Amino acid sequence: MTIYVGNLSFQATEEDLREVFAEYGKVNRVSLPTDRETGRKRGFAFVEMEDDAQEQKAIDELDGAEWLGREIRVNKAKPREGGGGGGGGGGMRRDNGY
Repeated sequence: MTIYVGNLSFQATEEDLREVFAEYGKVNRVSLPTDRETGRKRGFAFVEMEDDAQEQKAIDELDGAEWLGREIRVNKAKPREGGGGGGGGGGMRRDNGY
């Protein structure tokens, strides 16, 4: 399972997140996405832990907690829907009608 952490302070670092979640068990991976154009953090992260029970305990105890001045949201990450983003065909349609 992967944990979604939302409403994060833009000052939060991967190391900060690793420290907080390490209190609940071994952290395998932390991902702190940034905006492609600006390079700024996007205000959320994903944390992967070694054990599902430890992840659930972290979710139960950290969801709604105040951290770095923000009330964070912590829950099970939902799988991405669909494949990559947007594209959207482009080009003209050729119909037999108008």
